[in-house]
Amino acid sequence: MNERDDFSPRKISSDPGVYVFRDRFAKVIYVGKAKSLRKRLATYFQASRLATADPKLRSLINSIAFYETYEVKSESEALLLESRFIKEYSPHYNILMRDDKNFYLVKVTINEPYPRILLTRVRKDDGAAYFGPFPCSSAIRSTVEFLTRYFKLRTCTSRIPDLSDRKHCKEQILRNCSAPCDQSVTQEQYRESVGDMIKVLEGQIADIVDELNEAMQNYVEKLQFEKAATYRDIITNLKSALKQRRKFVNASINPKHKEDPVADLKKRLELDITPSVIECFDNSNFQGTHAVASMVRFVDGKPDNKSYRHFKIKTVEGPDDFASMKEIVYRRYSRLLREKRPLPDLILIDGGKGQLSSALQSIDELGIDHIPTYGLAKKHELLFTRNDSEGKILPRTSAGLKMLQHLRDESHRFAINFHRQLRRKQVANSLLDDIPGIGKKRKMTLLNHFGSVREIRKASPQDIAEAVPGLGEKSAHMILEYLKKN
Repeated sequence: MNERDDFSPRKISSDPGVYVFRDRFAKVIYVGKAKSLRKRLATYFQASRLATADPKLRSLINSIAFYETYEVKSESEALLLESRFIKEYSPHYNILMRDDKNFYLVKVTINEPYPRILLTRVRKDDGAAYFGPFPCSSAIRSTVEFLTRYFKLRTCTSRIPDLSDRKHCKEQILRNCSAPCDQSVTQEQYRESVGDMIKVLEGQIADIVDELNEAMQNYVEKLQFEKAATYRDIITNLKSALKQRRKFVNASINPKHKEDPVADLKKRLELDITPSVIECFDNSNFQGTHAVASMVRFVDGKPDNKSYRHFKIKTVEGPDDFASMKEIVYRRYSRLLREKRPLPDLILIDGGKGQLSSALQSIDELGIDHIPTYGLAKKHELLFTRNDSEGKILPRTSAGLKMLQHLRDESHRFAINFHRQLRRKQVANSLLDDIPGIGKKRKMTLLNHFGSVREIRKASPQDIAEAVPGLGEKSAHMILEYLKKN
């Protein structure tokens, strides 16, 4: 995970992938996909972006404190990963921004001398008034058309209409317009009509519905049922579109005051000291192979990426999470004690009572049992500690719990990534075993020189021949051809 202030396009891959934005409490607030991660992320962190973005996007950009990127092989994989993350985290801005894409808003251009009423799907900070969103697009579309005719509002696009605009209007348009273009109505009279229309958009539809009902009954009495049906549909659309209304105040979104997660955690866990430094452990293995573990560190509620550590499990055979946890906790803190380095204020174990008990064995053996140590179980988000078999539940909305969840998620992600790297490296490096004439010694020489099969593929035959004593360019060509085919 990277801090937003440290963003540099050169550090970001240009491959397809998924990006995750987090706020200053490390909560996931937006997930997106990109054909090129580098290009997409650069658009968020350009200074000019804030000047042109609508309020919702500006609010998102201002809320970003950390970002993560996940590279994939194709756009279709990015789409699947994005969908999975959105379902898992339900990010606030994914939901917020989806509304405007799916539903219509009604826009009244009150910033113009002679306002218009329009439909749009995007709310901008442009001085206009917005109403909605409206889930029934057909109903609100018909309602806007009716209100335009009923209040005799203009439909031309000029900011101040004049006689040149009138020449382009058709007769049926002029018949339903108050015609400010030829000064048939004053600006004050026109804006008064707009004010009455806004009251309708705000839900004050009783008077206009009564008027429409009366007109409908008149046509029924005259046996003009088609015209009566038209008024019936207008009434239905008005009620359908405006009965559940929501007005967006067109102003910048000011972030609410956020509670300090570290102080919140101290209060809720009744700790004697402020847990400024927290370390969290997790382990990972695949069918007992490549058993690895991770330790991530938060300082003052923020990830301290440089202090992240991963471990290869050395003393445990097979898939034994408890024994693995005991080993890595012992290795971590025996080293800190040996090097006389500061210990954390709180230790978090990813897991329930079993993982916690294993970690406590090492903590007791090292004589550091004064450090508060908790296990965070995924199910019900229960916090276990020493001699607490019931577990403690923190409020789901508490800043302290959200910080612990992020710690747990970070340690899990870091362990999984390390585990995958080892598996990929094993699979890739095993390709060298299948090339005729490449023995163990030459294989190790190639890997030591280039670092990985991926880097060998990028090399020239001359580079490969020079890296391995006694290997000719013909054999180097053969190696490259095999690796590129596989």
